[in-house]
Amino acid sequence: MNTFEHARALLQEFKGDSYVYGNGVLNEVGKIAASSGTKVVLIYGQFPGVEAYVKTIQDSVAQAGVQLVAVIEGAQPNAPREDVARITAELTQANPDVLISFGGGSTIDATKAAEVLRTLGGGIEDYFGVGLVTKKLADSGKTLTPHIAIQTAASSGAHLTKYSNITDIHTGQKKLVVDEAVVPTRPMFDYTITHTAPPALTADGALDGIAHIVEVLYGAIGKPYYNKMEEIAKAGIALVVKYLPKIKDNPQDAEAREALCLATDLGGYAIMIGGTNGGHLTSFSLVDILSHGRACALMNPYYTVFFAPAVEGPLQIIGQIFQEAGYISQDLSGLKGRELGVAVAQGMFAFAQAIDFPTTLNAVKGFTQAHIDRALTAAKNPQLKMKLENMPIPLTAEMIDEYMGPILEAAKTGDLRLIKNV
Repeated sequence: MNTFEHARALLQEFKGDSYVYGNGVLNEVGKIAASSGTKVVLIYGQFPGVEAYVKTIQDSVAQAGVQLVAVIEGAQPNAPREDVARITAELTQANPDVLISFGGGSTIDATKAAEVLRTLGGGIEDYFGVGLVTKKLADSGKTLTPHIAIQTAASSGAHLTKYSNITDIHTGQKKLVVDEAVVPTRPMFDYTITHTAPPALTADGALDGIAHIVEVLYGAIGKPYYNKMEEIAKAGIALVVKYLPKIKDNPQDAEAREALCLATDLGGYAIMIGGTNGGHLTSFSLVDILSHGRACALMNPYYTVFFAPAVEGPLQIIGQIFQEAGYISQDLSGLKGRELGVAVAQGMFAFAQAIDFPTTLNAVKGFTQAHIDRALTAAKNPQLKMKLENMPIPLTAEMIDEYMGPILEAAKTGDLRLIKNV
């Protein structure tokens, strides 16, 4: 079984026949909508050429005999709270019995959150954390509207997962709704939509997929799902490391595009098995200067060195992938602990440089010490404590300044010596 076949087998195991994906599947949306209700709302994000895809969706829905009762503009990047509020109001007015979201992670996440607010009321702050939507649904006896989530970018896996990332753009801080209740009932992904994605967006999304897999793998040590995470990691990370540089050389490479779609979908599988941790936690405080995938890619080498003594098995797997791709030259077999972590981090840096990603915070336009202060403060917020708990070396709020502080200081300049291991 080659890597592509292995990835498809893992996705079948993950979602079964509920997930419709591949090249040219967008026109199936009407049939799927008709199986769930009679009044549909379409929430779609903006990107070049979106109008043609929206027409395909509208035609498919009409042919299936389903009424399209409203078309709503999706969310801006990072799903600002203001967009969630606006979408909530428009959904309430339209009163659909099926939702179709069409966009990247921000539009899909905003749709998830808006439907929660439409059905359960309150403010989004009421649902940040783990399982609070499910609890409110049980207490109220209500249910959320069926949601067909159509992904347009190989990135977040939002169409497959229980996460809704929402940002307060005034403070520059992102927070999470984490709840099985918001998982879209029918995910879709037409891979051909990604063929015209610009290089920067493509790379951001692919590295977000790697971050999902790497962080969950680190946190899976000693857990029942560790062997499954090894399997996902070997397929997903290898697909990105091998094929992302090919897209840089040839953006229309259909095989490479499929590889990234499969890999980032596997990232979605990963974060439904376990949770992300350090890289994602810090990325939530960098939303005003970096895209999400770029922030995670920048931070994960530094967390790799910090976690290294506890994650030697994962580091050998990841290191071998980067070594086979030519990004690590030294022999990893005799390395252990921090020394192994530094070698893998250097491989991650080499890969980032090959795709024109920054490797230090000082190289990012707009970065200031205030971003580190914000990240340290956010890490102590109880609403984000799941990220601390998911770490292979769990940190308490009292340990943040002593251990996370040096990680972020190291990320400023690239000096790995600053990182202090527990």
